[in-house]
Amino acid sequence: MRGTGDERDATSVAVVGTRQPTPRGIDQARQLAAGLAAHGVPVISGLAAGIDTAALTAALTAGGRSVAVIGTGIDRVYPPQNVGLQEEIAAKGLVISQFLPGSPPTKASFPMRNAVMSGYALATVVVEAADRSGSRMQARLALQHGRHVFLMRSLLEHEWARDYAERPGVTVVQTAADVFAGLQRLASESTDLIWA
Repeated sequence: MRGTGDERDATSVAVVGTRQPTPRGIDQARQLAAGLAAHGVPVISGLAAGIDTAALTAALTAGGRSVAVIGTGIDRVYPPQNVGLQEEIAAKGLVISQFLPGSPPTKASFPMRNAVMSGYALATVVVEAADRSGSRMQARLALQHGRHVFLMRSLLEHEWARDYAERPGVTVVQTAADVFAGLQRLASESTDLIWA
């Protein structure tokens, strides 16, 4: 790890999605992350291009806590254009890697990263995701980890998302306020969770 751990991370939310988002997806990720940050909820993402970068940047801009879970060694940056973002998160939040220093990005390392992210976060919000994607896999893993999954309503154009929306532990949302309301419901079921 690089950065500082924080007990608030027990209430953190992963915001994930495609590396090739639509403008609507980017806007949704930014609004979600900024809204969560405004409520004192740490935002976790994978530091990939696209939705991850938008979410982490928006959380930092809003003065919130960002946590990046990366698919390389802690001393590597992928994609390279996120070197500045990774350094800022390490300085103000936390960067987590399960891989040995020097480990390059591989096809296998990113799904492994998604498993860590879904377990570390209290819940996962999927913004945009194709039928075969790490974000869809993270939704599955989060449910296996006993974590709640929020799906953006726009995802329901995909059959997989319509299927997931019917499962226990999944809520369809449109805004950060919807996600925060869902988190408050989760908190009411546990005496361990407290928001600022």
